[in-house]
Amino acid sequence: MVGGYLPVTADTAGMDERDVRLLKAISDLGTGSPERLHEETDIPVSTIHYRLNNLREAGVITNDLYDIDLEAFGLDVTVVVEVLADYSGPYDELGDEILDIEGVTQCFFTMGETDFVVVAHLPDSDDVERLIGEFEAIEDVDRTNSTFVINELRDAQRALQSYSLDTLLEKLADDD
Repeated sequence: MVGGYLPVTADTAGMDERDVRLLKAISDLGTGSPERLHEETDIPVSTIHYRLNNLREAGVITNDLYDIDLEAFGLDVTVVVEVLADYSGPYDELGDEILDIEGVTQCFFTMGETDFVVVAHLPDSDDVERLIGEFEAIEDVDRTNSTFVINELRDAQRALQSYSLDTLLEKLADDD
């Protein structure tokens, strides 16, 4: 969970076809510029402003961050770590300890043999040793299984990019 994301469903957000088209365009273009969104969707700029404000208030749009190419920035080593733990307290407390480790960008509580799956972006392979050492220093962590990413085939910062507009409209837009 990044940035305190709170899932909002189409039912609770009251999204219609225009909202879904706007969110898909933002995802595809990588911008919330009303002028660029108008060019892509033909929705009037004033309507775009209004709808973006409503989507922010509903919690669907959570921030206005710029995306960064982590490799160009210098965090070009990606490691996926499975964490197997033996804990008696709530899983989210252990999850918080994992998230406090520098370089951890994603952490998922999972079902099955693996308790957590973690993604970390690091400056170099030497930093992987530090990362694993910090995992192992957590009392409730039994062991880890680390995998270096050789080539990133897709890292959809914007999940909507992996869907067609037709699927999003069918599944998420309220019927009018």
